[in-house]
Amino acid sequence: MTLKSPELLLPAGSLDKMRAAYDFGADAVYAGQPRYSLRARNNEFRQEQIEQGIREAHARGKKFFLTSNLLPHNDKVRTYLRDIEPIIAMGPDALIMADPGLIMMVRETWPEVAIHLSVQANTVNYAAVKFWQKVGVTRIILSRELSLDEIAKIRQECPDMELEVFVHGALCIAYSGRCLLSGYFNRRDSNQGTCTNACRWNYATQPATVDPNTGEAMAVRMDGDFDFAKAQEEDHAAFAACGGGARHPLADQVYLLEEKERPGQLMPIMEDEHGTYIMNSKDLRAVEHVQRLVEIGVDSLKIEGRTKSQYYVSRTTQVYRRAIDDAVAGRPFNPALITELEGLSNRGYTTGFLERRPANDYQNYETGSSENQRSQFVGEVKAVQDGWAEVETKNRFAVGDMLEIIHPSGNRTLRLEQMLGLDGAPLQVAAGSPLRVRIPLAGPAEGALLARVFETEKI
Repeated sequence: MTLKSPELLLPAGSLDKMRAAYDFGADAVYAGQPRYSLRARNNEFRQEQIEQGIREAHARGKKFFLTSNLLPHNDKVRTYLRDIEPIIAMGPDALIMADPGLIMMVRETWPEVAIHLSVQANTVNYAAVKFWQKVGVTRIILSRELSLDEIAKIRQECPDMELEVFVHGALCIAYSGRCLLSGYFNRRDSNQGTCTNACRWNYATQPATVDPNTGEAMAVRMDGDFDFAKAQEEDHAAFAACGGGARHPLADQVYLLEEKERPGQLMPIMEDEHGTYIMNSKDLRAVEHVQRLVEIGVDSLKIEGRTKSQYYVSRTTQVYRRAIDDAVAGRPFNPALITELEGLSNRGYTTGFLERRPANDYQNYETGSSENQRSQFVGEVKAVQDGWAEVETKNRFAVGDMLEIIHPSGNRTLRLEQMLGLDGAPLQVAAGSPLRVRIPLAGPAEGALLARVFETEKI
């Protein structure tokens, strides 16, 4: 049986990231207008950049999808058709949308425009796929909450609908991203594109009481007679004692949260019998399941991360391109691809809901920040002359470090033996961004990315 190669779809938060994705093997990218997508922050795509991106993509025989997937309030519905009209005139290959009202408006005004249903629409069954197909949607981006078997069932029941599946990137604690934490704590609504990732912050708690006059939470005065540890112990004992559907004695207890980076700013949160609901999901990594997804017949494999670095885009594109090509060619899975992904900053990896695992496997309880497991992005080659590469530094590296040169023609490693400043003076250490240095670099290097390989990892 000849297997079809699925599209490899990468995020583009800027034109440079879009170009990197194409250089390393992406078939398509997705980018969005900040006002109407869920990436209002760290998004360089304005009308001029969108037009240029579409033009460059089509010149390379690639695709460019426009993300327009927020859940709009009335004021954005009112302006939507006016603002999207010039974008549609540029010829994006599809609009990624979630809101039924906006989809209806686009279908009525431009019936020829391809519409991909966003993951925000929470499609988890084949009946919903068939509904959207009748509406005129051409592709369904399936919810992350599906298992491989469920995806296979949808493919079986809907053989003529394009299906797209997320295979890598950040996971949200809410159902397909519909989260309210950021809006609650910061007045920055994730469903309007301004999520602050409040679920990943590091919190401490302290007990509070409710002011009977204002209804607002107030900190409990911590005098010498109050034993918070004992209070917690009694609370847990009370919880263990209540069974048979009985209500937790302290189910309506109010707590104040203090975030590590915001000392003194106390935020109220209710705790019920199930606990508090702040979690920090591990990152999705499904490279080991690409073979199965190819066999199922998924049309597009999608990587998350429009706010991530160019290094992230390049590395993930390269790894998943190789995984797809191996799967289509019938080659066995290469475990080295997993190792390469450890070179990216991550919060720990999980296969999410593709496999059924214990709940605690999905969460990272140790740290809310990304950590480097194998290597660190340290620089980008801006120019090459007479065997010397001019490098724009991103993080610290030094003479004697092992560097990985990441390039579309192939990766290689070297021990850095020499480094110069732009003035020609010898350097031992490049302290980090912003700085430009020169290093000797043979072979293809224009536009290459540099990663410092941790010495605990033997290359």
